[in-house]
Amino acid sequence: MKKSFNVDSTYNDMRIDRWIRNNLGNYPQGLIEKSLKSGKVKINNKKIKSSHKVKTGDIIDLFNFDFKETIVQRTIKFVPSEEVIKENEELIIDNNDDFIVLNKSSGISVQGGTKSKKNLVDIFARSEIFQDTKPFSVHRLDKDTSGVFIMAKHRQSAQLLTSLFRLRKVHKTYLAICHGELQKDSGEWNDDLTRYDNDREVVEKARTLYKVLDKNSICSLVEMKPITGRKHQLRKQLYAVGCPIYGDQKYKFSNTDKAINKNLMLHSYQIKFMINDKKYTYTALLPDYFKKLLKTKRLRFPNS
Repeated sequence: MKKSFNVDSTYNDMRIDRWIRNNLGNYPQGLIEKSLKSGKVKINNKKIKSSHKVKTGDIIDLFNFDFKETIVQRTIKFVPSEEVIKENEELIIDNNDDFIVLNKSSGISVQGGTKSKKNLVDIFARSEIFQDTKPFSVHRLDKDTSGVFIMAKHRQSAQLLTSLFRLRKVHKTYLAICHGELQKDSGEWNDDLTRYDNDREVVEKARTLYKVLDKNSICSLVEMKPITGRKHQLRKQLYAVGCPIYGDQKYKFSNTDKAINKNLMLHSYQIKFMINDKKYTYTALLPDYFKKLLKTKRLRFPNS
């Protein structure tokens, strides 16, 4: 069985494994890799690797590719109530023809998965704002991290914004309340962070500029501007310097268990970028629980 597809401009410069997931279904990476290696997936009659990027006009041929539904594909979409939809619509900071920006709540995932059912993509897919299109997530924000988050309204906008994030042309500022005092009031963290892709160990360079905005003998309020975008980057880096974030149940010390907070005290405070010489700046107000802990710990945020 052979099926052929012509790549249109909306997918230009996208990795072939991502193209497969976008167009065929959420297949496991292992199945995709195996199909590419065996030649079941070819581009312009040539075998390629999963890192290969498709171009506009490419012909993708699939030979006896396993189209059977997999367990991964049978994820049940979250069906939000009208109340949940309205609650999240009220968090919108900006709504234009190309994207929306919202002050994301802590405790909600961007996309659904095996561990998280409630998610923003499924919620806004049923919002009137996306009545004639669908939401596209263009960057990551951890489930328990609050703050500025962008969702594109169409593929062209999604592709552009994704490229800006990938090329590090989106400047992000985070705020965190962490245990203890940092040794220096400002500086740069350069770390080799380790993560696991299935059973494979992956080591990635991580860079973050930081500045201590206020501190005492117990805790600190830190402003962080990540240069790279690694998974759990800021949480891992603060943990590595001995100052884990309040409420972090993954990167913590045993002696901080007594000070468990319901919410992770990490907030995506501001995002800046430029499109066609137009500057965009979005700032998300601090959550009430974040401001409450600042007051409890006698920390002062200059902009509050």
